[in-house]
Amino acid sequence: MASTTLEAPVAPAGDVFSPTPETPICLTTRAATEVRDILEQQGNPEGVRLRIYVAGGGCSGLQYGMALDENTEEGDAIFPAHVQHTPLDGETGPARYETEESFGVVIDAMSLKYIFGSIVDYVTTPMGGGFKVENPNAVRGCGCGSSFSTEEDAGTVTGGCGSCSSH
Repeated sequence: MASTTLEAPVAPAGDVFSPTPETPICLTTRAATEVRDILEQQGNPEGVRLRIYVAGGGCSGLQYGMALDENTEEGDAIFPAHVQHTPLDGETGPARYETEESFGVVIDAMSLKYIFGSIVDYVTTPMGGGFKVENPNAVRGCGCGSSFSTEEDAGTVTGGCGSCSSH
């Protein structure tokens, strides 16, 4: 069970998230709040992290997945949760970045190459709420945002993600 834990670097300046090997992804304030709320509902279990992964499937070839996980596998990398705080409506100024102390993030090596630089948000619509990944590596995506393809695998298309009517 070999894994790597990386320390949080100095937060990037300005409005744009600049990924680094130590902070390869970022969560919005809404996403971090949702994860904290779920952990709180579960009694704040010790050692549980947000696992973000990519799996084959979906109408665009790959799909995102997230789970709370206390296990690590060989090749997993563990990161501090890096949270982007944007100004509220009517406020001005650049986004600021902080390390979330209540949970960490774990990403396997294969998934990391597909989601490096992504921002994970939590969105609420009339149909409900869910996590949304803004992925700079995606060249094509599903209508609902559940699946994507990158330049490397843009020719791979499967039968549909099941979350929307895109095929």
